[in-house]
Order: sequence, then structure tokens, then C-alpha cells
Amino acid sequence: MSVIGEQIKKYRIRKKYTQENLGSMIGVTTQAVSKWERGGTPDAEILPRLADALGVSIDALFGREDQDLQLLLTKKLSTMPSDEAFRSAFNYCWSFIPGLTGDESFSENLYDAFNGHPDKQDDQSSVFLAKLLRDDGMTIARMSNDFRYFFLMVRPHEGGILEHFESEEAIRQVFALLSDKKILKTLYYLYSVSNIPVTAQLISRGTGLELSDVERCMKTLCEKMIVHPMKIASVDGEINSYIIRFEANLMPLLCYADEIAKGCQYPFFGMCDREKPIF
Repeated sequence: MSVIGEQIKKYRIRKKYTQENLGSMIGVTTQAVSKWERGGTPDAEILPRLADALGVSIDALFGREDQDLQLLLTKKLSTMPSDEAFRSAFNYCWSFIPGLTGDESFSENLYDAFNGHPDKQDDQSSVFLAKLLRDDGMTIARMSNDFRYFFLMVRPHEGGILEHFESEEAIRQVFALLSDKKILKTLYYLYSVSNIPVTAQLISRGTGLELSDVERCMKTLCEKMIVHPMKIASVDGEINSYIIRFEANLMPLLCYADEIAKGCQYPFFGMCDREKPIF
């Protein structure tokens, strides 16, 4: 079987078409479709109709869709202004969720209902959540005009998720760190300033915390490699300063902690279709 024959058969079956159905849609006989799937090649003028009937691109019929799509998205985003690129990237990410439902007709209806939703709403406070949990992975997205984020996790093929985690005690220490209200207040302040080093005195003024409390917090955050210590030269000698590390691993955690804190107050699309344990 040729590549194009394999692709025609794959997409035809995915659409739940018989060879007769597909042939009728594009104006050819059942025998012609059967011939293509056994190794024949459609005439060039038929390819656009064939691609439209199967709901794919012509490149997809030649097995090049994934490679071309990834390259196309990369090039397209790289040429956009940064703010437009981030918003477009989120819309692409959102399209993964209906696509990963595994039900083509359902995913098309869902895509039509929610695609571009944040950009079409006049109500700036409108928020939707989307959550999908399947045996092969999970994804979560928050959609609104002003604040959006997306998470996608692919389940490991070998072993479980917990094998990739640190110990339960190490995870508990992370949450214990964030339960310290002075540390959390300090983190909020550090995330609110520009990406420049700040001194303990400035943090104290910005947070209202005692200088001794700030110094304790910064020592802990430096030990956890969340904050990076730096030295600034001045006429009075070297001054200690601090800056949030580039990785910013806490930001996704804070976003999802906020959703848990708020409870399920937003309308959301959700699908849980799994048989295996999450971990």
C-alpha cells in the first residue's frame, strides 16, 4: 500500500465512511477508492475534493501534516509581535483539548462552541475552565479575556508519575514553604517588581514586613533556589540583593492553587475518561 493509500484509508475510517460513501462525496466509484487504498494514486485534480471530504489538508494525504503543521506554527509565531504571539499560542493550545477528546464529532462541536471564546466576549469578567483527563494524559486551560493559561501532561509509557516525583516529604516542604504567610507575601512582592535585583530594605518597605523577617525569608528562598542572591557595589561597600530565578517554577503552582482556593465557581467543560490510576 502506498503512503497516500494508507492515509486515505486511515482518514476514511476515522470519519466512519465506507468506500462507497467517500466515492459518492467526491464523484468517483467505490472501485476507484478501493484502488487508491490498495496502492493507486488519485489524479491531481481530485486531491482537493478528497482532502475536503476527509477534513484534512492535501499534505496530510501524503503523510506530511504533523511535520508541516509544527513548522508552520513555529514560523507563524516567530514573526508575530510578542503579545499577539502569546495569545495565538494559547488559542492553538486550547484547540488541543477538543482534539484530545478522541471523539471527532464531539470535538468539532466543542471547538465551534468555544473557539476564540475569550476574544468574542464583551464581558471582561467572563471565565471558562476546560479539564480533560484520560489514561494517556491530562490537560487544563483557563480561558478569559485578560488571564489565560494552559497545562498539558503526557503520561509516562513506563512506570507511573510518582516515579518522577521527589519524596512525599520533599513535596510537603514545598507546600509548607507557601503556607508561611511572610514568605508568600515576599514572593508576591518579588513577582510584582521589574526583573532587577532588590535589597532586603526595599522588600521590607514594599511588604511592610520587619527587616529581620525579610532576611529570614530570603535565606529560605535562596536555600530552595527560588531566589538568587546577588551583590551590588555602592559607596558604602557591597549590599546584598535578590532576584527571582529565571525558571519561575512557582508561577504555575500559584495559578492552580488560586483555582483550588476559589473553588469551582466558573462554568467549565470537563471530561474524565480513564480506567488507570492517575499516579
